[in-house]
Amino acid sequence: MKSNKILNILIAAIALIGGVLFIRVLMEDSVAIEESVDLQNSLVSPLISFSYWLCIAAVVITIGLAFWSLIRNPENLKKTLGGLAVLAVLLFVAYFLSDSNVVYDAAGKIQPGGEEGSATNHWVGAGIWYSVILGGIAGVFFVWDLIKGLIK
Repeated sequence: MKSNKILNILIAAIALIGGVLFIRVLMEDSVAIEESVDLQNSLVSPLISFSYWLCIAAVVITIGLAFWSLIRNPENLKKTLGGLAVLAVLLFVAYFLSDSNVVYDAAGKIQPGGEEGSATNHWVGAGIWYSVILGGIAGVFFVWDLIKGLIK
């Protein structure tokens, strides 16, 4: 019960700080903010920095709690590692299905990073193939579930 009170106080403090920073920006004239770099830095930068660090904290806490949950429940850890192994195998397949041919833009010039044999080019192709493979698997399961629902 005590941790809920602490969490509520923490949430209220974060909301209050964010609200004050946001109201400071709203109270200022938008034309004045656009014309003055110093005013932008003094009003908008703290709000952006606060939001940035709040997002980083949320991601770190979420990942930390997910790992904590996995460590506390070894059965879920086995299932998660199995799922990650399947995804790694699919990424391996996608990487070898992709090519590293040259990539041209609309004007017929070679795109930066799109040179033949470029690692960036190869990984972009792997990402596309990975998406296609995962989308295909999702489509098969969707149709399977649809058919199963129609039969019932």
